[in-house]
Amino acid sequence: MCINFTLFSTLTFANGPLASAFSAADGHAVVTLPAIFVLSFTESVILSAINLVDSYNMCTFAVTMTTKEIQISDYSYELPDERIAKFPIAQRDHSKLLVYRHGDISEDVFYRLTDYLPKGALMVMNNTKVIQARLHFRKRLPTEGGGWKDGALIEIFLLEPFAPADYEQMFQTTGQCSWLCLVGNQKKWKDGPLTISHGPLTLTATRQGEHGTSQLIDFQWSVDESHSPMSFAEVIDLLGELPIPPYLNRKTEESDKTTYQTVYSKIKGSVAAPTAGLHFTERVLSDVDAHGIEREEVTLHVGAGTFKPVKSATIGDHAMHTEYIAVHRRTIERLLAHGGEAIAVGTTSVRTLESLYYMGLKVLKNPDITEEQLHVSQWEPYDTKVNDKSEMTNEECGATPSAQRALQALLDWLDRNGLTVLHSSTQIIIAPGYDYKIVKMLITNFHQPQSTLLLLVSAFVRGDWHRIYDYALAHDFRFLSYGDSSLLIP
Repeated sequence: MCINFTLFSTLTFANGPLASAFSAADGHAVVTLPAIFVLSFTESVILSAINLVDSYNMCTFAVTMTTKEIQISDYSYELPDERIAKFPIAQRDHSKLLVYRHGDISEDVFYRLTDYLPKGALMVMNNTKVIQARLHFRKRLPTEGGGWKDGALIEIFLLEPFAPADYEQMFQTTGQCSWLCLVGNQKKWKDGPLTISHGPLTLTATRQGEHGTSQLIDFQWSVDESHSPMSFAEVIDLLGELPIPPYLNRKTEESDKTTYQTVYSKIKGSVAAPTAGLHFTERVLSDVDAHGIEREEVTLHVGAGTFKPVKSATIGDHAMHTEYIAVHRRTIERLLAHGGEAIAVGTTSVRTLESLYYMGLKVLKNPDITEEQLHVSQWEPYDTKVNDKSEMTNEECGATPSAQRALQALLDWLDRNGLTVLHSSTQIIIAPGYDYKIVKMLITNFHQPQSTLLLLVSAFVRGDWHRIYDYALAHDFRFLSYGDSSLLIP
């Protein structure tokens, strides 16, 4: 029989080979462990937190403890405003590249990326496209003379399609649809519809009420008889504004419509760019191909929550936003062909790939699971009991399914359901203590202090983020969305 303990306090280990691995005091070693830390014991272990002694030989104890207790203040650094890149450089692939290899740090330029990548690897990138999600309306107020005048400016920021809920259907729909939105200057919009017109097009927005932390907005639009019906994609292309990160502290410019999209963007739906991909050019992609590196694409529509700061003292009180993903069957096949390992371009690709693993675990537990039930919740990787070990032998205890097994289960599930594309969602938070399953190398920009993206990077480089960011600050790297890049190889 194998026994698992989940502890939320310090572990005290008795004398012996295990204790000698830690700094001892008075014949004992006291150590606080990160989340999802698996230890195999060959000696008696005193679990002082629950005052229990267990002497099973070679049994594995999964200890989930401190991830939720991480202090976000420990992931802060001073970022001068002048180090935030307000605009991109003229040539995308001439950005600086910080290379972190097994603890060593050097720098180069991005167009030489393939010099540091292994031949025959698999690179996965996010092909989402940023939509013109900001819609500006003016309230119309009656005048004493019976006319109308412009009133308050109301901004409606598209967050997530509601009806239809499918992104592809949404952008093809004509006439009417509903979105979950943020509303700027909401106090000025007490009642009634808002209308905006441009040429033959008239768009009306009607507020239906609160939906969680968002507002449910109905949109209706029409064109005059001399024009063909317009899809919602065409409506926002004509009337909307491309959203750029708030920390740029400037208005969107016409050039952003090009520079704030990756050269391989295809699938509309994001309200923020997967910025690690902004450095790629056709030349760099050709070099990747010539290097024998296979390329695959996933789709994760980046939500406004990507800019949501962690306001709680500990990350356990921070709520992650939901993001929607689409992964083709072929991509899962190629992941399997590469041993369940990949180079991820950006944190959105990371969250997609790592979520696939936990979706595969769900299928292993319930082969009849639905697409909606495949959703990965925020703390699932830390709370999941990979196996019910109550009837397992000591030798079997602690064995977790490999990435290949999880991916194969997901592939088989697609086949059983006659699907060629997996559509689901994820709220996964990746923070120190997380055990990466699929991603082995990461291409990413430099992120904001006290952000979940910085936590993800710290987890990937096993806590060595301070040295990386200190180097970048000392060597004139540009930060955030339009900034420079890094290649991380832990």
